[in-house]
Amino acid sequence: MDIALMDWAALIFRWLHITTGIAWIGSSFFFIFLDLSLKKHWALSKDVSGDTWMVHGGGFYHSQKYMVAPPHMPEELHWFKYEAYFTWLSGIGLMGIMYYWGAESFLIDTDKVAFEPWQAIVVSLMFVVFGWIFYDLICKSPLGNKTSTLAICVFVLIVAASWGLLEIFSGRAAFLHVGAIIGGMMVGNVFFIIIPNQKRVVASLKTGEAPDPALGIQAKQRSTHNNYLTLPVLLMMISNHYPVLFGQAHSWVIIALILLVGGVARHYFNTSHAGGTGRAVQWQWPLASALMVVLILVASYKPDSEKGGDLISAADALSIVQTRCVACHSSKPADTDFNEAPGGIKFETIDAVRKNGARILNQAVLSKAMPLANKTQMTDRERQQLGAWIRAGMPLDVE
Repeated sequence: MDIALMDWAALIFRWLHITTGIAWIGSSFFFIFLDLSLKKHWALSKDVSGDTWMVHGGGFYHSQKYMVAPPHMPEELHWFKYEAYFTWLSGIGLMGIMYYWGAESFLIDTDKVAFEPWQAIVVSLMFVVFGWIFYDLICKSPLGNKTSTLAICVFVLIVAASWGLLEIFSGRAAFLHVGAIIGGMMVGNVFFIIIPNQKRVVASLKTGEAPDPALGIQAKQRSTHNNYLTLPVLLMMISNHYPVLFGQAHSWVIIALILLVGGVARHYFNTSHAGGTGRAVQWQWPLASALMVVLILVASYKPDSEKGGDLISAADALSIVQTRCVACHSSKPADTDFNEAPGGIKFETIDAVRKNGARILNQAVLSKAMPLANKTQMTDRERQQLGAWIRAGMPLDVE
């Protein structure tokens, strides 16, 4: 019996990552909504900052929020932390399986930096760790006292890391690492700030002391950061399925636009939950849509030097594909990272090449995501020739 260990490990970790990620992001969305929907009125005690009523699943729910903590510790207290921890752990595990185990194919781009696998892995982990450290230092510095200034600094930090990653790793790996850096910031907020602050508040209540209000303010700030980062991090984590996003000299601009689109869209929901109406909630979607159009145009732009190419024959197209692509896409892949053709796609006949022409155009011509790590050294001229042949309708004969 042959067991594809890498595939099964990736499946299990991806399933866990998706499940825990849904739980974590779902709780983030819910609690930010809850916090923003609270209303203060005369019937509430002075310790309560507001309450809200909700209906779901055939029942009504009444929630209240205390400014710092209730006068006495409740007998049962629910914590929300393990969703974050297991999302991050499963994500790092999945990155290890996909990008460390197969570093030569997925992580390293020898046209940029000819890393040894262990060197690439060390650099990868350094980006994730130092991403959190720099972010935390910014938040704790005087810059962290002003929301707009802090947001700009965090935006610049992520974009700068994106540029650096794109200079040394494959485009596919760089986008995934941006997601890992943002995810590291988010789980760091939970592990190092939010939960410890909440534990200090609980400890104060147990000893009869008044909790420090600054602890709650800091925890709320970091929780809000996590909320605004959720939409960008989600797209980064699935970006490997969309080569239209990466593999370009200006991919860091695409990452910057993704951050802006996700942040603006999230701001609409948060403003709406807080009761905003009129102009307060009328500008986000038009701006997000305009930014999305810019993102599409930037991702689709190609310099004149990458366009054109002589129209080749079907036989020449098949020769290029079989020389550069069948190491993976064949009945018996020569590439040791694959036991079978990825996606079941095999380029052994001209009919198979023509059937998958759109995929070849997207993966090998427009994004240059394939061949993986360009192990087979496909040239720019070959990509241009393939592109010209596919755009011409993939003729069997050249007139």
